[in-house]
Amino acid sequence: MINLFLFLPYFMNLINRDRQHIWHPCSQMKDYDAFPPLVINKAYGSYIELKDGRRIIDAISSWWCKSLGHNHPRLKMALNAQLNKFEHVIFANSTYETIVQLSEKLGQLCPGLNKVFYASEGSSAVEIALKMSLHAQQLLGQNQRIQFTSLENGYHGETFMALGLSDLGLYRQAYEAHLIKPNFIKNIPYVHSSSNPIWNDCSAMWPDIEKQLEIQAENLAAIIVEPIVQGAGGMKLYSQDFLRRLSKWTKAHGIYLIADEIMTGLGRTGFALACQHAQIKPDFICLSKGLTSGWLPMSAVLTQSEIYNLFYDDYSSGKSFLHSHTYSGNALAAAVALECLNILEDEQIFKQVREKEIILKNLMYEVQNKTEKLINIRGIGAIIAADLLLKEKEKNQRIGYQIFQKALKMGAWLRPLGNTIYWLPPLNISLPTLKELCDITKFSILQILK
Repeated sequence: MINLFLFLPYFMNLINRDRQHIWHPCSQMKDYDAFPPLVINKAYGSYIELKDGRRIIDAISSWWCKSLGHNHPRLKMALNAQLNKFEHVIFANSTYETIVQLSEKLGQLCPGLNKVFYASEGSSAVEIALKMSLHAQQLLGQNQRIQFTSLENGYHGETFMALGLSDLGLYRQAYEAHLIKPNFIKNIPYVHSSSNPIWNDCSAMWPDIEKQLEIQAENLAAIIVEPIVQGAGGMKLYSQDFLRRLSKWTKAHGIYLIADEIMTGLGRTGFALACQHAQIKPDFICLSKGLTSGWLPMSAVLTQSEIYNLFYDDYSSGKSFLHSHTYSGNALAAAVALECLNILEDEQIFKQVREKEIILKNLMYEVQNKTEKLINIRGIGAIIAADLLLKEKEKNQRIGYQIFQKALKMGAWLRPLGNTIYWLPPLNISLPTLKELCDITKFSILQILK
């Protein structure tokens, strides 16, 4: 057994140094007074190992990006191989074999979307897609099309245009005066799973949605959605028929559709793209997170030749898309991304995810049956979520945060979204680890909600 007291001076020194200089993301730093950050030693598979030797299940894929788990040997080999060639060269006026192969593979994800523009993190990809859609409308002579809209409960990132199209007041309220103010599409047909009747037919709800759309139709440049699953908004699942109808409506009205597949893309819902559930072809697809399985920051915007050709002209025409990122097309990230796509194929990850869907659902129902503290269980692919059933006096007590702390002590990194408990583990997580996660989740809820 590890004697934790031997490590105490080291931990305290490191944490004190951390607190002197570091501002952690998405955090109220005062929380760290009572709940200091965990000291990470290494990570492998679905586990994070702490400096004191404890193993923690990464139940949320480290903010949804570790799609193939930690320290995958093939990804490490790909990274090392590229390191022996070059690490980064300006991507304006240069190319290389790996990025061409990666682009060819990405261009096959959604037939017709074969042009790829690279950036760093997901929020940048969203900004690029928004700018491209606005610019393209101008090139088409549609100068009145200067507005964007999105869905209620949606989230698209923290940069200003992306945040402006995110319907989460907790993130946007401090900056409200400076943000885009879209008319968020309301009354989304939410479902618990693909077995819900309105998954295949939301015709009864569509007229109300169409009325909302018609009000904006003349001035919209684009609509952006998280296809099928809204992540930060509470892991909400909606009808594929709604997405199919929305795609058809945008095409009929000359409005671009942007699919923010940053969380859902590359296997998370059981297919290469969540758009495949509705069998649609959006005008833009944004990818990140799982693109490199969280090894390096990389994002990509996929679009079609028709949009690409609007910008294709002599430089003097002024039609160039002059958006730039220093690390666009980064060679290390590209090498890992290419190998990641190869692994998804070689290990039949999408098939594994579809098989895990029922396992995840059954395990979450087991948590519900044991604790009697969960409602609204919903899920698709390797995503399962439920809301905590709270008494009135408990609703302002940060119960989800307390469960997070308890689960960490027991060996699982849950980090609920408010009072929504969810699992979004690596796509290749093993069944024994999922069962372990189930047991820890049950115990943690029972300890907090006795």
